[in-house]
Amino acid sequence: MTVHSENCRDLAWRTSSYSTHDGECVEVAVRTGAIVARDSKVADCPVLSFGMVQWDGFLDTLHVRRDI
Repeated sequence: MTVHSENCRDLAWRTSSYSTHDGECVEVAVRTGAIVARDSKVADCPVLSFGMVQWDGFLDTLHVRRDI
């Protein structure tokens, strides 16, 4: 995972379906060879960039923790 501070406004962002009642959620977008994630309330914040294998591992970890 890498933190990037460049402007990523032109990406097609998708909002998590697990948002809180006050709209706090994570947004993700696809970049060439990577998935990037950001805070939905701060569009100009740095983004986290995951390689495809890293992203799959991240999602697998979330699924395991959700089942606990």
